[in-house]
Amino acid sequence: MRNSPHVVSDVMTRAVVAVGRDALFKDVVRLMERWNVSAVPVLEGDGRVIGVVSEADLLPKEEFRDDVPDRFTQRQRLSDLAKAGTVTAEELMSSPAVTVHGTTTLSEAARIMARRKVKRLPVIDDEGRLEGVASRSDLLKVFLRDDEDLTEEVRHEVVDRLFPLSADHIRVEVREGVVALTGWVEGAGLIPVAERLAWAVEGVVDVHCRLTATVVPR
Repeated sequence: MRNSPHVVSDVMTRAVVAVGRDALFKDVVRLMERWNVSAVPVLEGDGRVIGVVSEADLLPKEEFRDDVPDRFTQRQRLSDLAKAGTVTAEELMSSPAVTVHGTTTLSEAARIMARRKVKRLPVIDDEGRLEGVASRSDLLKVFLRDDEDLTEEVRHEVVDRLFPLSADHIRVEVREGVVALTGWVEGAGLIPVAERLAWAVEGVVDVHCRLTATVVPR
């Protein structure tokens, strides 16, 4: 049985397109177009990540090309206005970069993306050097796990561990990522735990827990 990919290093893209701090505006645009990415890390020296240039960093040059914003807009968007007049990656980049380590859990990486409103996260080592990039699509790879794989993991990690004495009386079925637990167990106390643990298996879409408890004689 294959273990769940619980951390970023399990799903990240290791072949990464990056630029140096002196890369020019058009070179950055060409790279992003060629490799179909929405952002590129900016590196220095031995590969340390010092920032990220995203599509949002590039768009102000076009947005403000023919338009002189009013004073209110100028006050609200000073950073974007400044980027409209820049030409190198160092001037364009958002810094410090929002990064994660390879040991970051997938759920935490997803929360960081949502909270910081980014689509890609550079993955760095303890020295800040680039190891890969985790994108939204990378985090969604866990949902490509097949039903047989999920069934094996739920049975091993949930049923066998929580209910060793009644495991033979529990049926695990997975269809399109939806887990169904049916059967009976001794005592009701662990049934909610089983449901939570099944939910925690990477790639599970939903859980239908229909376990029933037998009366344990005193």
